[in-house]
Amino acid sequence: MNLVYNIKDKPKFGQTILFALQQLLAIMAATIAVPSIIGNGMSQTAALFGAGVGTLVYLLFTKFRSPVFLGSSFAFLGSMFAAFAGGVSMQLGYLGLILGACFAGLVYVVLAIIVKVSGVKWIDKLMPAVVIGPTVAIIGLSLAGNAVGDLMGSSVSASPYVCIVCGLVTLAVTMLCSVYGKKMLKMIPFVIGILAGYAVAACFTLIGNATGNEALKVINFSLFQNIQWYPDFTFLKAVQGFGELTPGYLATIAVAYVPVAFVVFAEHIADHKNLSTIIGTDLTKDPGLHRTLLGDGIGSFAGAIFGGCPNTTYGESIGCVAISGNASVVTILATAILAIVISFVGPFATFLATIPGCVMGGVCIALYGFIAVSGLKMIQNVDLNNNRNLFVVSVILIAGVGGLSVSFGNVTLTEVACALILGILTNWILGGMKKSAK
Repeated sequence: MNLVYNIKDKPKFGQTILFALQQLLAIMAATIAVPSIIGNGMSQTAALFGAGVGTLVYLLFTKFRSPVFLGSSFAFLGSMFAAFAGGVSMQLGYLGLILGACFAGLVYVVLAIIVKVSGVKWIDKLMPAVVIGPTVAIIGLSLAGNAVGDLMGSSVSASPYVCIVCGLVTLAVTMLCSVYGKKMLKMIPFVIGILAGYAVAACFTLIGNATGNEALKVINFSLFQNIQWYPDFTFLKAVQGFGELTPGYLATIAVAYVPVAFVVFAEHIADHKNLSTIIGTDLTKDPGLHRTLLGDGIGSFAGAIFGGCPNTTYGESIGCVAISGNASVVTILATAILAIVISFVGPFATFLATIPGCVMGGVCIALYGFIAVSGLKMIQNVDLNNNRNLFVVSVILIAGVGGLSVSFGNVTLTEVACALILGILTNWILGGMKKSAK
């Protein structure tokens, strides 16, 4: 696609801050959602700090050539719950989070070594465009329910119709800025869209507060009454759990995290293939899949030390790059620094936390939609008149959209992972690998 800023381009300082804020807004909701879901006193601002640190590590390992932000991974939710299961103390649970991220990081290190030794041709053979394209589409489509649920205000007591109005205003302003905006407006459609949606939601909320009408209360302004002024880092509690560590608990954590790391590996490849088509550079070759794996794995571990949440590359960040046309790595670097700084600015971090889910839902309709469309664009040159290709794409799309997932204890193969595995098997059974090898 035509990019306004390529990987090595450096926007002006003021513009960079705006672009970084836009990236931060795109990944914010999901990043702080994970610690909220896990509970047990986990800090949202610490997760934000950890995401910033993890992204910095990722950028270093990838030689500042891969423009994507790392945020809290939902794939490890079951693993993180396992760290606190069984009546263990809070301190040991926090230690389990860090040890688990370490195990997952080791999986990435091993995979990076294998890729470095064997190259990436086997990956192209295993996952050609006919497999990876619809899989990327599923990443976006599998999140459609989340976007619509947020749009309808599933997490608040306000009327769903009021929430839909706020979300659609956000979406409309975002689209208009992206399509018809001039210069900077075209580059920061999410910032303008979110501010517009927030303003509408604030008006509804103020009217609701004045009249006592719960149906109009979209924003939870009460969050400003309990501002957290500094992050509550994971390692501060984890160090107290070493005295309780046992071989049995260590084994439990390993079993909970290691298999999931292999699942996330498949999504890692899909994300980087998708980003590669957007920026016009094959990231599996430059800087190399081994570097992106190391950056993702070690960055995830570094982030977990501070925030407890293993990180992963974010589709929202990739969608933001695609829609804004800004692939500047400087922007991602600024976003990581901004995430770290904001985690210590209590009022601003709280303001970001008060952005209603319906407003983010309006933005995510565009973000997740772009991810899905990016995947479909990968199969533009695939011959779908060939039944082999048609079956591969069909199996992936139906399994993914249908929500096929399989659980083994604390390990869950998500719909994306299941769809990808079925696609690879279908392509292999029908002789697609032999064809791609010729």
